[in-house]
Amino acid sequence: SDSSLLQFVDLDNARVEEQRIEMQKIAEEGHCPFCPENLRLYHKIPNELTGQFWIITKNQWPYENTKFQYLAILKRHAEMISELTTEEGAELIELLGKLEKKLGVKGGAFAMRFGATELSAASVRHIHAQFIVPDIEKVDFKPVRFKIGKDKQKKQSY
Repeated sequence: SDSSLLQFVDLDNARVEEQRIEMQKIAEEGHCPFCPENLRLYHKIPNELTGQFWIITKNQWPYENTKFQYLAILKRHAEMISELTTEEGAELIELLGKLEKKLGVKGGAFAMRFGATELSAASVRHIHAQFIVPDIEKVDFKPVRFKIGKDKQKKQSY
């Protein structure tokens, strides 16, 4: 197994089989799936909002029990919070505020994974934020779980 193939994606952190299969293709191509030139190859959902620095789009593989789940993806490749500029940070909050108003939501969560995927539990090593609203109207509702850290028991080698 060539670990350099997994530079931008971490198959261990895929949550569903369809996602893992798509990530395997991405790994074989050596692409960062969130960089703009590659995003359109793999992400088939139109952008909800676009700023100078970020795009906001629905998550192709939403977490269980979500009413809404969106990704805010930085247009340039970066992996750490410390790489973000003040302008990029300000625009992220501005766009998420616009999304909140557009959807008319009363609450939810905003979370950002960064850096090493064994710590962040991200499937993609490109800084991105999650905008998550639980579907509490569901009769069998259970809270949405946001994982941080890799499950050592789940670790597989591809």
